Amino acid sequence: MRFIMSRIADLLVVLFGVSIVVFLMIRLIPGDAVAIMLGANTEITPERIAELEARVGLDKPILVQYGQWIWNALQGNLGTSLWTGRPVTQEIAANIWPTIELTVLSILFGAGLAIPLGCFMAEARGKGAEVAVRIGAIAGLTIPSFWLGIVSIFMVAKFLPGVQALGYVPFHQDPLGNLQRMILPVIALSLPMLANLSRLVRSAMLDALNQDYIRTAKAKGAGRRRIIYKHALRNALIPFITSVGVAAGYLLGGAIVIEQVFAIPGLGRLVLGAIAERNYPLVQATILVMTFAFVMVNFIVDLLYAVIDPRVSK
Repeated sequence: MRFIMSRIADLLVVLFGVSIVVFLMIRLIPGDAVAIMLGANTEITPERIAELEARVGLDKPILVQYGQWIWNALQGNLGTSLWTGRPVTQEIAANIWPTIELTVLSILFGAGLAIPLGCFMAEARGKGAEVAVRIGAIAGLTIPSFWLGIVSIFMVAKFLPGVQALGYVPFHQDPLGNLQRMILPVIALSLPMLANLSRLVRSAMLDALNQDYIRTAKAKGAGRRRIIYKHALRNALIPFITSVGVAAGYLLGGAIVIEQVFAIPGLGRLVLGAIAERNYPLVQATILVMTFAFVMVNFIVDLLYAVIDPRVSK
């Protein structure tokens, strides 16, 4: 319990720091959100700008603005969109599920396939098949996700014209259509993660297989699968889980680009549109939500450390 409480305290400190950074960085974006909003509808005058600034709270000192914003955020009120007039929480809720699905599927695909690939490379070290897989992993690290996504769209359009590769359909409406549209984005987004994690598992497994307890297990007549997947893999999972937590943050960032490539209406497209419109409340809230998700993933990773290796909590 002491270990969990210390991690929760760290989590709160990080979230507080992130909220300050997000709040300040948004105000450094060039341009005047109020002037841009007025320019789309009516003549821009100092009086109109002052009136709208007072209505959205931009006329107050910056410390007061932050205090009001963070207090409202703690109550679930992240503000109102400057363009649609809808609550920001509604805007995010309408676009968050495609991003969650894309990120979760990418993590499951990348991390799930990295373990058997890494174990195979460690077990078949020096053989031709292992060298081929390792070269493929290196290639996966060097290929940009957006380029792979564009190429895969062209390939599908040429050889499988009947397959839908763009857009998004909710899973509950059309499960088959949803999975069909998510295959290419998931592969494009998770390939660098898969390549990196498989190489990491290989290195950790090679180190674990050279330990004394592995030699002892072999001397006692333990089977190959038991040695690899029970004894060696358990100790190799700690650096693996660490990298999964970090990779989740990169996946959230990469999802912004992949959503643009595959026309997926997720948080990535939402935040890019909000930045172009200088929609401060929407940008702040979206970045805060994505950062919170990244911090929570790493918090869960910290807890998994204690499950895999009880010495961590001590």
